[in-house]
Amino acid sequence: MSFRILGLDPAPFRHYYGQPDTALAASHVRRYVADTTPGFPDRIELRDVEPGESVLLLNYTHQSGATPYRASHAIFVREGAETPFDAVDTIPSCLRSRMLSVRGFDRDDMMVDADLAEGAVLEDTIARMLSDPAIAYLHAHYAKRGCFAARIHRA
Repeated sequence: MSFRILGLDPAPFRHYYGQPDTALAASHVRRYVADTTPGFPDRIELRDVEPGESVLLLNYTHQSGATPYRASHAIFVREGAETPFDAVDTIPSCLRSRMLSVRGFDRDDMMVDADLAEGAVLEDTIARMLSDPAIAYLHAHYAKRGCFAARIHRA
């Protein structure tokens, strides 16, 4: 089954780009300069940023439905990122290289399935979960820290 992985739209984050650290702190956002890779996975371009690149650590509501599963968590956004990842049947390397928690949600934003998957075999988990007609979309989370990674749809 074909699938599509989408990075986040940069629009909600642009106003943070270039702000001084004091202004970011007032919004509960922190700037970091990547000192290693992997380690700072950007949620727009869906790639690990390179050492020396600036990222913003901020809270993001990744599950906005009015259900018990409504959720937000910390994510990294590469400062200046503009082009969201958007590909069919392609796993970006930042997902491929990590253990993931994959969560399947129905049209009412209720979780109906979840599993752990090594990124190296993520296609198998995606195919199994999206074969269930009750599942409308998937969320991938980095299993170690629990951060939202990406949204996955049927292509």
